[in-house]
Amino acid sequence: MDSREYLLSELKEIEKWEKDQKGLWFWEKLTRLPFKMLDRFTPKFIQEKVGLLLDELGSYIQTGGQYLSSEKSVFNHIEKKTGRSVRQLSDLENVPVGEMKTASLALGEQRKKAATIQGASTGIGGIFTLAIDIPAVLALSLKTLQDIAIIHGYDPKDKKERVFIIKCLQFSSADVVGKQAILNELTGFNSDNKSREVISELQGWREVTLTYTESFGWKKLLQMVPVAGIVFGAFANRSMVSDLAETGTMLYQKRRILERLERVSDSADLS
Repeated sequence: MDSREYLLSELKEIEKWEKDQKGLWFWEKLTRLPFKMLDRFTPKFIQEKVGLLLDELGSYIQTGGQYLSSEKSVFNHIEKKTGRSVRQLSDLENVPVGEMKTASLALGEQRKKAATIQGASTGIGGIFTLAIDIPAVLALSLKTLQDIAIIHGYDPKDKKERVFIIKCLQFSSADVVGKQAILNELTGFNSDNKSREVISELQGWREVTLTYTESFGWKKLLQMVPVAGIVFGAFANRSMVSDLAETGTMLYQKRRILERLERVSDSADLS
């Protein structure tokens, strides 16, 4: 098991990362331009595609739908990266968080490459192939976060876990104030009272996911120019999935570390 000193050291690194989220670079600032401008410049059928994201995300929260990951493929990935045999989620209970992090970061690298290729290939035809890219990158985003959840021993088939995943999705596209609010919401998420509270807040999930769709819409808007869309598409998809993978890894690491610290504390009390 992880030592208390190691867990506290890793938690300190995650808290440093959280503070670093206060800065936004030019690309992220650009995606936060008023959403009404997106309506003005984006063709109607692309607006409809982006709008469908809201319905897709709402359906995902309720049932998981077509986006649920294959546990077996994730277990195989963990085995390749850590050498540990994993057959079910409970096998991950005592896996060191450092090994979870290694597997999670490796998964993120794989998905970044896949997102780059996907964005470039759908950027070839500009506006005509953009309609293909929108649902594809949403699927890649959700499955990346779900796989990271599984790596850390959490089950995306649980509605509570899908709520956490949506919060990770929202965090990656939120502004500074929004990021802090989400971090506050997710503090102590594992407690029944806290998770029920966050699920209750998600009854208005359209508002919750609006920041994500705004950012998503602007990044896709730059992809509409034929040929030039190859560059924009590759860059946009890579940056989105990279941010999501980093966010998912950090927030799931934090959850698992806090659980382990609580367990270490309880063991010390008993002794």
